[in-house]
Amino acid sequence: MKQPIVIIGIGEIGSVFAQGLLRIGHPVYPITRSMDMSVEAAQIPEPALVIVAVGETDLHPTLAQLPDAWKTRVALLQNELLPPDWERHGLTDPTVISVWFEKKRGQAVKIVVPSPLYGHNATLLASCLNALDIPHYLMHDHAELLFELVRKNYYILVSNIAGLRVGGTVSTLWAQHPALVEAVARDVHALQEYLTGKTLDHAELLQAMLVAFAGDPEHQCMGRSAPARLQRALEIADTAGLAVPTLRDIAASRS
Repeated sequence: MKQPIVIIGIGEIGSVFAQGLLRIGHPVYPITRSMDMSVEAAQIPEPALVIVAVGETDLHPTLAQLPDAWKTRVALLQNELLPPDWERHGLTDPTVISVWFEKKRGQAVKIVVPSPLYGHNATLLASCLNALDIPHYLMHDHAELLFELVRKNYYILVSNIAGLRVGGTVSTLWAQHPALVEAVARDVHALQEYLTGKTLDHAELLQAMLVAFAGDPEHQCMGRSAPARLQRALEIADTAGLAVPTLRDIAASRS
């Protein structure tokens, strides 16, 4: 029998990975909110992988409680994810996937663009996605990983925050409001440079974001999390002393 795989958080995305892993012969052990991870780690001390599939707001509390036996086996897939998020918990070089597919209850998986995979267990996740016919590709260095994580953050933050002002889909957002997109993207870029401590290529990231816009042109800009994303972005900007004038203007117009 193949090694077991632990999935912490068994929502829609976690369930997709569970299905794929079962198809390739791995026993899957879900961890829910009501379960004690330290107790479970005593029963499953050496899983092949520990996929942390909780939402981004639950990521830090989950990683803070992660048993030591599982820390070298972690795979992360959250939105708004950056290296400092795992480094603050003492994790080094986890497996990471930037998820570019959606799964909503009662609906099939919807692909936006291929999902990039990085890390020691990236090939295992690739086999999982192959079993589900979900497109993906492997990354091989930290610079590529960082670019793809920031690209996803551009996509989420720009579409959500600009959507708070104009609504609509990502295709109409870019077609009808390019100046707004570029203004929000500049503010998001400042936040990403602060959070990563790196100089990033804004023009390249903007174009990569637009490729994702084209991958699912009817994607709605403003999800339920949009107001909270704007609030978090402004809290980060206040801490960093960043102007982010467009984000502040959008927030002021909603107050």
